[in-house]
Amino acid sequence: MPSCGLGQAVSSAHGEIVHFHSDRDVDLRLTDRAVRRFAKDLKSSDAIRVVPGSPWVTLRLDAGSDVDLLLTLVSVALQAQQTWRDPDDRAAAGCNDQRGAGFVKADHSGT
Repeated sequence: MPSCGLGQAVSSAHGEIVHFHSDRDVDLRLTDRAVRRFAKDLKSSDAIRVVPGSPWVTLRLDAGSDVDLLLTLVSVALQAQQTWRDPDDRAAAGCNDQRGAGFVKADHSGT
């Protein structure tokens, strides 16, 4: 599946793992099993959006700790794709931004 981000993406042999939609908004693809395993932790973070049924997790990078979280989750995603691969027949789904489920874009127009 081609990237739906800004062209800045990281992929493994099993497909795309992460791409950026802006300087602050990042989509990270996890396996279903990884999302289920870490669901409580993912949902408890204000920096993360989890969309039911989506393999993509959206992160908002507002602080250095959010970047640390992203690096940790990229490591989890790489390991999950090797250890808990989704079935080959799993339907490809667009990322959360394409689904309208990313973070609400702030209005910086000053009006």
